[in-house]
Amino acid sequence: MIVLVVLGVLLVLALLTLVHWYLWRRLVRDVSAPGGRWRRTGTVLAFVLPLLSVGALIGGRAFPTAVERWFAWPGYLWLAVLLYLLLGLAVGELVRPLLLRLPSRAARAVAADAPAPAVPTAEEPVPDTPAVPVAPAAPSPERRLFVARAVAIGASGAAAAVVGNGMYGVLRGPRLKQVTVPLAKLPAGADGYRIAVVSDIHLGPILGRAHTQRIVDTINAAKPDLITIVGDLVDGTVPELGRDAEPLAQLRARDGAYFVTGNHEYFSGAAPWVDFVRELGVHPLQNARVELGGFDLAGVNDIAGEREGDGPDFGRALGDRDPARTAVLLSHQPVTIHDAVRHGVDLQLSGHTHGGQLWPGNYVAELANPTVAGLERYGDTQLYVTRGAGAWGPPVRVGAPSDITIVTLASLRA
Repeated sequence: MIVLVVLGVLLVLALLTLVHWYLWRRLVRDVSAPGGRWRRTGTVLAFVLPLLSVGALIGGRAFPTAVERWFAWPGYLWLAVLLYLLLGLAVGELVRPLLLRLPSRAARAVAADAPAPAVPTAEEPVPDTPAVPVAPAAPSPERRLFVARAVAIGASGAAAAVVGNGMYGVLRGPRLKQVTVPLAKLPAGADGYRIAVVSDIHLGPILGRAHTQRIVDTINAAKPDLITIVGDLVDGTVPELGRDAEPLAQLRARDGAYFVTGNHEYFSGAAPWVDFVRELGVHPLQNARVELGGFDLAGVNDIAGEREGDGPDFGRALGDRDPARTAVLLSHQPVTIHDAVRHGVDLQLSGHTHGGQLWPGNYVAELANPTVAGLERYGDTQLYVTRGAGAWGPPVRVGAPSDITIVTLASLRA
């Protein structure tokens, strides 16, 4: 096992080295003169930026949150910029040969000033000389430098714009989303019941108390009947992040607020966080169920808890309930949908995927999750997956905006 971990670390380091060498070549060496200021600065950045990213990735295990913040902001942001720089440069590799073939302004001027070839008269026979193929002239060094700089500036500008816009979307806070879910067994009296679903808040070295307050204010302004927090609240311990989570005590709904664990709670210490959110007035559902006016609300622990003997127990949460009543299940990861179907759940509410967070990450997320975002049906069970209210790693979202969803239950008997 240790050998596999070491090999994995070495592979990642080798890949990081190769990627940054490529970036240095395209963004520094190809566009600057040896010994110039940009050559020296770019070479230093090619070493420092990946070290900051590694520091951000391991910081949570190696440093307290106060120290981790110094690595997290530049390190995680660089990972997002790195992704879109590589995509931009990949496009640049495709257009580079076309740009090099385009005639330069000087070449066009010379061609325009060149005399027209003489046209032979009828008395002057055309000499029968074989055509000699002329090889196209190689691009000049000036032309190569111009194209290299154009591609570098284009890729860098596009990456900066994409990441900047994606970061603004996260720091601005999630937007409210409305979804209506028809349920066959829901009584007419519960028609129009509104559940606020929030997941993947990810309090940590970047997103803190102000982020929590924005989420609480958005939920309270919607005036839901019930509030559900579907895992991945934190990336750190209660002593480090408890103050950042305190605004959750301000959540207001007629039937209260409920919480289930996500995989990141088990990275941070799930039991202390369960106790802490209970102190804030949020009710943990640990493989448990409560009967509300029109339906049963159940919650299961995250799959990550299995390593600690604290994983999901569907029998305990759902086994002895009245099957004639509607069941709504809180489960952090969408992959539990098949267990929900077997236990007759009508609606499962999940998060975990972030909707992919950084395009084209949604295609990767589809490989590991039955649903990445939105509402889908599995047999008689419906699954709704929110994209989440925060971000893990880079505080950036591209193609997967953060959301808090108001799920309105609709009765077919109404």
